[in-house]
Amino acid sequence: MAHPGDARRDACRRSERRLGVSARNAERRLVLGIETSCDDTCAAVVQSGGVVRSNVVSSQLVHERFGGVVPEVASRHHLELINLVLARALEEGATDLGEVDLVAVTRGPGLIGALLVGLSTAKALAASHMLPLVPVDHLHGHVAANFLALAELEPFDPPFLCLIASGGHTLLADVRERDRFGVLGTTLDDAAGEAFDKGARMLGLGFPGGPALERLAQEGDEHAFELPVPGRRKRPGAGVAREAFARTLDFSFAGIKTALWQRVNALSDDELQARRADLAASYQAAIVEALVLRVRQALEASGIDRLAIGGGVAANGLLRERVSELGATLHVPPRALCTDNAAMIAAAALELPALAYPDYLSIDAFAGAELRAA
Repeated sequence: MAHPGDARRDACRRSERRLGVSARNAERRLVLGIETSCDDTCAAVVQSGGVVRSNVVSSQLVHERFGGVVPEVASRHHLELINLVLARALEEGATDLGEVDLVAVTRGPGLIGALLVGLSTAKALAASHMLPLVPVDHLHGHVAANFLALAELEPFDPPFLCLIASGGHTLLADVRERDRFGVLGTTLDDAAGEAFDKGARMLGLGFPGGPALERLAQEGDEHAFELPVPGRRKRPGAGVAREAFARTLDFSFAGIKTALWQRVNALSDDELQARRADLAASYQAAIVEALVLRVRQALEASGIDRLAIGGGVAANGLLRERVSELGATLHVPPRALCTDNAAMIAAAALELPALAYPDYLSIDAFAGAELRAA
């Protein structure tokens, strides 16, 4: 009679063999990526070399009525959508689970309930097919979006600096290798994308606020209102804390939000309606200047003349225009790869060690940042 542990050992050996075969035939590896860190349910199929065979994103428009993402609602919708999104990604990728060599999934940071839907799904798929699994840091995914190969864009190889600006994160990274990066600066309070969304709400715009605020700003004058730009050096003696912050590469957007709130409250309803476009333009310009200021400082300090940007805020036209004026070799992935997607998670997994069955069954998601410097 077979011992109960025999089946487990056989499964482990099959997973280890599959992992070994994948490593020996790296040029033919197919990765199934899963991303559910916030309100987008994403799946993708990417093959070695960063070739994107499919990249499916299902956005949850239900959050518009709340003016922001509701974590519990996001989790429930991920449960409803994840199987449909996976099926579509495999269909568009002209493959099936029998041909997949590796499963990649976002482990964090993000909304914990949303992350657990994706992580549990990835574990189940990987374990049922005895596939290895790679848990990926969401921020590493945004860096790895630059390694993807598209018809109109070649992969962008290290070394380069990378600005990641999204609704939940703002980060400046020093990327020397594909499998790791160093953190040069991060936000001390709010993220740039969160600042865009909250500013849009103050101006009576919809959610998500970034695109709506950008559209309104195109009708306004960015010099109409003077808003503070954290990190900008002013006259000597302006304050010890201000000067100390100016010497770092960190970000802060809470002060810009407060300044907009004060300007909005100082206007009558009629004045606010007449000057909304100017407020939007000035507010957008202050956020973009704060980002570009740190990027410029990092380029000068590091001596690196190669720059990539990612995250949802990288879709902002003014930011793209201003960073293009810095003189560095610039790489900007298409907008679909700047916002949350699973292709970037699969791209990161191609550069990271995989876990064989059953080692990955005990891993958990994490909500907060778990950045590891190079």
